[in-house]
Amino acid sequence: MNKIVLSTFLVLSVFTSCSNYGQLKVIADLPGSLDENSGLATYGDCTVWVIEDGGNKDEIYQINLKGDILKSLKVKNGDNQDWEDLTTDKAGNLYIGDIGNNANKRKDLVIYKLPNPTIEPGDKIDAEKIKLHYPDQKDFPPKKEGLFYDSEAIFHHDGKIFIITKNRSKAFTGEAHIYSVPDTKGTYEATLVGSFTPCKDWKICQITSIDISPNGDRIVALSYGKLFIFTDFTWDDFTKGNMQEIDLGARSQLESVCFLNDDTLLISDEKAHSEGGNLYTYSIK
Repeated sequence: MNKIVLSTFLVLSVFTSCSNYGQLKVIADLPGSLDENSGLATYGDCTVWVIEDGGNKDEIYQINLKGDILKSLKVKNGDNQDWEDLTTDKAGNLYIGDIGNNANKRKDLVIYKLPNPTIEPGDKIDAEKIKLHYPDQKDFPPKKEGLFYDSEAIFHHDGKIFIITKNRSKAFTGEAHIYSVPDTKGTYEATLVGSFTPCKDWKICQITSIDISPNGDRIVALSYGKLFIFTDFTWDDFTKGNMQEIDLGARSQLESVCFLNDDTLLISDEKAHSEGGNLYTYSIK
């Protein structure tokens, strides 16, 4: 963790959250233009890249840890059908998961691959398309007990994008599927890696975001109120390692998680019913 990030985090850590946000520490009230934020990514500095979900602009936003918008870039060739998560790779590329699929009927799922936006000099940025479909989805949409093909969570590891699905089945089983696709431009049948059941309460057990630590030894999945921390895993099915479940005590619409450093998470939520719309920190040291 560099000295700037460390000093900034120590200052921000003195803030305490209101009781509605449980263990989360509010560090910024996000601007109203980002009320429907859906993905976070950072490059290890004191700024965060943010996207909004479907129906919003085809733009990515750089904010500081006070919530101020520093820069916005229009994504060329990147139509926002339902942008739901961000991730980065070690080369500095940024990936946008346009994989939101509430009704489970989309046939145009795509992950956009962008070059490092922090060094983009203009106000637009190029995007390559990684198109994908799920090998086990035969109907669009499936029957209500088979609504497994929405997703709001991606992370990058070793040349692959891992996708974790958001269960919308009725009755709710809690089961989440894991798929992977190569991180290069093309059209792919996703590989089914495995599945796991984080918990079984539909209100707080649907996976909304995921990230891997900079040193690669922890993966954290977020839901509407809980964290699921995976350790001691082997690839590709990281769920075969240990899973720790943490109830954050927060019940807002938590949408995004990313690692600020190996021990500190950034988390955000949508603004809904006069609650949320914040940027938080949470320590997993």
